[in-house]
Amino acid sequence: MSFLSVFFGFILFFNIALALTIIFLERKDPSSTWAWLMVLLFIPIVGFILYLIFGRRLSSQRIFTWDTKSKLGVKRAVQKQLRAIEENNFNFKHKELIEYKDLYYLHLRNNDALFTQDNSVEIYTDGEKKFAALLEDLEKAEDHIHLLYYIIRHDKLGMKIADVLIRKASEGVEVRALYDDMGSRGISKKFLNRMRKAGVQVESFFPPKIPKVNLKINYRNHRKLAIIDGTVGYIGGFNIGDEYLGHNKKFGYWRDTHLRISGDAVPNMQTRFILDWNQASRNDIMYEDRYFAAESDGDVGVQIVSSGPDSDWEQIKNGYIKMIMTAKEYVYIQTPYFIPDESLRDALRIAVLSGVDVKIMIPNKPDHPFVYWATLSYIGDLLNAGADVYIYQHGFLHAKTIVVDGKIASVGTANIDVRSFRLNFEVNAFLYDKGLAERLVEAFNDDVAHSTIMTRKLYAKRSLGVRFKESVSRLLSPIL
Repeated sequence: MSFLSVFFGFILFFNIALALTIIFLERKDPSSTWAWLMVLLFIPIVGFILYLIFGRRLSSQRIFTWDTKSKLGVKRAVQKQLRAIEENNFNFKHKELIEYKDLYYLHLRNNDALFTQDNSVEIYTDGEKKFAALLEDLEKAEDHIHLLYYIIRHDKLGMKIADVLIRKASEGVEVRALYDDMGSRGISKKFLNRMRKAGVQVESFFPPKIPKVNLKINYRNHRKLAIIDGTVGYIGGFNIGDEYLGHNKKFGYWRDTHLRISGDAVPNMQTRFILDWNQASRNDIMYEDRYFAAESDGDVGVQIVSSGPDSDWEQIKNGYIKMIMTAKEYVYIQTPYFIPDESLRDALRIAVLSGVDVKIMIPNKPDHPFVYWATLSYIGDLLNAGADVYIYQHGFLHAKTIVVDGKIASVGTANIDVRSFRLNFEVNAFLYDKGLAERLVEAFNDDVAHSTIMTRKLYAKRSLGVRFKESVSRLLSPIL
């Protein structure tokens, strides 16, 4: 028997063994299972390596643990709110939003997402304005600064923020910065060491145990949070880098959505940061009141909802579906990637066919080609059902926003795709406020002026090459 026949027999055996593992042991979603089986069939050796890196599930052990009285306090507060809603004696500030108590309850029960009603929220859709506000708040910090970003770049904006962090650390302010190892893979050691030497605590999420070999590369902390003195929090789509200011010629103007929040939602953002930090660092943050010194000064209802591959439920996706199913008038969606699973597609189709005005806006250019072609494929399904689809032309659209009936909305880090729902660690703010929702609708309509509408007639004129790319990308979409 020749070496080649033994080698290919060995590969065949491993492929069959891996295929059986995927089918019977991993218990993946059927669409994801078929996608991986296709990869193994067409590229046996490379497919095996890809599966080891991108296809393995996280350990069933809990990634985030927090056994301090703070976590116990969260549990007690959640149980108290759940009982109040169940017994119909919860005090809603905005009586007209009681109709969404099922959505409050969903996030409370499945995500420990406390419902707070005393927040002030500012919306930023422009990077220059968002980072100007963030830098101003960083300069005012007196006790602590906590930053978590998927991407931190060593460029002009990154250096500007690092300079402020270093200066505040020298003043005695506690400064912590957490970045994702995959998202910030281009960050330099010189940049990090400069901050560390100045007293800034810097950690990476899921770093490789062996240099350059990271078997958790597929599970990315895509969250973006900034908490200053426990009183002000930022959440949304902007990362730290010059392109988010519109300084990248490839993407041009960067259109995103970010929130600045003050009020009792900030401690919930702080909880999320501390859980993530304690997973990544050996220097755990312990419970102290100063981290939760929120000052209530508004009346906006907010729930901070997180999700990730460590969860049994896809909390943010479930929140999206619940929002869509409550719609009576309209659903407006902005997302850079539109790869919904069957449950979300069904929710949107049912909404359209029920007479709800569904509008979806996506960018006109890809930052990830396969994801872009898959997005175009799924857009066709909604066009055929009767949804309106807009292609944003004024740069790159990166906002992750849903608005329903001008009453409720969601802004955060989760895209409309399988990766955000099942693989990435994400965090969103679910907003319950008519004024805020209406401002997000205004922002959507402003973007319509910079967009072209995709019609069924235009969609049908796609070239054969485009259709081929869409078909391949759609088949792979469950694992993109």
